[in-house]
Amino acid sequence: MSDETEVKRVRGTGWKSVYDTLRNEILALTLPPGQLLDEMSLAERFDMSRSPVREALIRLGAEELVVTLSNRSTIVAPIEVATFPKYVEALDIAQRMNTRLAAALRTDTDLKLIAKREKAFATAVKTGNHLAMSEANKEFHMAIAYAGKNQYLASFYDKLLSQGQRMLHLHFEYLERTHEGYLLTDEHSLMLEAIRDKNVDLADELAHAHTRQFQDNFISFMRENYTTDVSLGPARAAE
Repeated sequence: MSDETEVKRVRGTGWKSVYDTLRNEILALTLPPGQLLDEMSLAERFDMSRSPVREALIRLGAEELVVTLSNRSTIVAPIEVATFPKYVEALDIAQRMNTRLAAALRTDTDLKLIAKREKAFATAVKTGNHLAMSEANKEFHMAIAYAGKNQYLASFYDKLLSQGQRMLHLHFEYLERTHEGYLLTDEHSLMLEAIRDKNVDLADELAHAHTRQFQDNFISFMRENYTTDVSLGPARAAE
């Protein structure tokens, strides 16, 4: 493919190409929290006008991945360490409720999809690609949420999982570097089995432990890598 053809192809995709690229770079922390996103520089980078760039930034803002400041400049959304305890509290509740409902209400079709997503995550882990892992992790948990048949809880859960993907990236990095714990694959397998057996209480217990492992390792990562006076809260999610 010639350079000219490639430019035309990228231009033809409009804002979606910019959105997909920036979203992936934000979630993978290639674009770090607080990074300035200048429309003109991005337009030059993607060889586009500023309009599709602006549209992409608006959509990223709707997902709370970028923030527009009072001076109208746009930055990659900070990871709010101070609010992490509240975030993980909400995640714990959403994760437990959706997993409980899945165990109670799942169909055979639901079970097949959850199993498929569980295998996809295990495959992603083998690649070592943290972005692929976080996307596959989200798809696994959303398959569980859809099995719970409550669109409101599923929607809330989806938002929380999306907001947590950058923190999950740090979670993966910590586990790989320290070899303390495992990359969620064992926990996913146990959750799948509990849902298959329609064991609601065990599904609840495993979902809670799943949140707790994520919380503990994220806090350990932050304490190991950053000097901060911000309290990260207790080392356990609410019982």
